[in-house]
Amino acid sequence: MDVNLLDTVEYGGCSAKIPPAKLEEILASLPLPSDPNIIVDIDTHDDAGVYRINDDLALVLTTDFFPPVCSDPYEFGQIAAANSLSDIYAMGAVPLLALNIVMFPQADIPMEAYAEILKGGFDKATEAGTRIIGGHTIDDAPPKYGLAVVGTVSPSRVITNAGAVPGDRLILTKPVGTGIILAGQRLQMTEEANVQAALDSMKQLNRAGAEVMQQFDIRGATDITGFGLGGHALKMAKAGNVTINIEMEKVPLLPDVYRLADEGCLPGASFRNLEYATGSMDAEGLDDYNLRMIAFDAQTSGGLLISVAPEKAEEVLTQLIEKGYPRSAIIGNVTARGKTYLNLL
Repeated sequence: MDVNLLDTVEYGGCSAKIPPAKLEEILASLPLPSDPNIIVDIDTHDDAGVYRINDDLALVLTTDFFPPVCSDPYEFGQIAAANSLSDIYAMGAVPLLALNIVMFPQADIPMEAYAEILKGGFDKATEAGTRIIGGHTIDDAPPKYGLAVVGTVSPSRVITNAGAVPGDRLILTKPVGTGIILAGQRLQMTEEANVQAALDSMKQLNRAGAEVMQQFDIRGATDITGFGLGGHALKMAKAGNVTINIEMEKVPLLPDVYRLADEGCLPGASFRNLEYATGSMDAEGLDDYNLRMIAFDAQTSGGLLISVAPEKAEEVLTQLIEKGYPRSAIIGNVTARGKTYLNLL
């Protein structure tokens, strides 16, 4: 089967999202449902919705899908599924069931590629202990794939993006730069080994990260996807009415990301994300323009940004590294709300 999915798209992965400023404007106009059992809705732009069934059980619901980020259909299915499951993990929940969401141009691409996408998603869901029990497909170009996922969590142990409190340290579990690496691939500016490192990072589940968060009773976290590290940190700060301070030199980067940024390989999503943060951010303490743009690079299936009490931070970091996230790092802290929500240092 001779198929290169990247030939079908201009923007792939989470960089295909509607810009955060426009999305925020649209969501602000929507009515919110009134139900005492709704624990988390769209009010704080969190990673998933949470609905209480009883005192011991809440359902966590999310959906995510996007165009291809790689050439191989099977690998695309794996990454899209990992990305969809990530929202469940960011809430500290366990994914239980999922449905496929597929858009596929059956006249333009062999149906064998469709089967490989679904197989990649099935295998990644199986790795997560999640059962895909159905789905929906429409004939549409370019191809898109993802999952609608239902997870479970105790209502008293929900982790939200509003849970960061002053004094907390911030831990990031995966390196950033997937958007820049994929742009470098399209422009033939980076080596295949660097592209594969990015794909492998995107395929890694945040499952063990969620388990560590529950082990240490973490209550504030988000996953880093289309709005970039800076954009999601800003949403976290707004949700908790705090200021988040990120030391960009401590942020782990995928191989070759800094060089690519220095040579101007910056996807359009980075500029859209930066525009969204303007007015809510202070980056005067960060002289390095490349790091400023990397902070807003759109990630696909990125890591968890975890807000941790200072006395637990080193132990949480050690556990994350031992559980399979070797590039985990403490990258900043949380302070009481200042003049801005986000400071890049």
